[in-house]
Amino acid sequence: MTSLEIEPAAAQSLFGDRIDIARKFTTALAEQGEERGLIGPLELPRLWTRHILNSAIAAPLFHGTAADIGSGAGLPGLVLAIARPDVSWTLVEPMERRVNWLNKQVADLGLENVEVLRSRAEDVRAVGTFDFVTARAVSALRTLIPFTAPLLRDGGELALLKGMNAPAEIDAAAKQIKKHRLSDVRVEVLGEGVLDETTRVVRATVRG
Repeated sequence: MTSLEIEPAAAQSLFGDRIDIARKFTTALAEQGEERGLIGPLELPRLWTRHILNSAIAAPLFHGTAADIGSGAGLPGLVLAIARPDVSWTLVEPMERRVNWLNKQVADLGLENVEVLRSRAEDVRAVGTFDFVTARAVSALRTLIPFTAPLLRDGGELALLKGMNAPAEIDAAAKQIKKHRLSDVRVEVLGEGVLDETTRVVRATVRG
């Protein structure tokens, strides 16, 4: 059986006094993730590096209220909620079995700053509500913007975790960026010198 990746040294600094909660979640995901269809069979040897820390490095970007769209296994939403207990998180996920997983983790981890909402992003009624909206590995930016940007209040920010093609995705989404009044659209690379694999975040602000 493939074993879980040894915890990288950076985990302690990223989670601080919340590290034990992060370890508990990572262990649960390692033990149940494949069986529940949350992660693939090849992910255990890189679970910390590619998924947990890849999400946690973005934690300082958020404040106030935030929504994670298509939360799935809890990446990045649960990880960010562990790292930032001062932020109120709404995890949006349409699939019942994933919602059940998220609710169980919220209870098991004692997270009091998380609400799990079973819904498709386009059906969320909290339009114009959140300070931040995030998503990870959900869909291309041009598809993602129309159902994430409307959830933000005026002046709110998108912080979408993307891959190497993030700049090209921004170019391809020019029409949606204009339609949804996004400004200061850019790619930020997080974790250089801290993580083995950096994280790319597409950031943008909604202007009324």
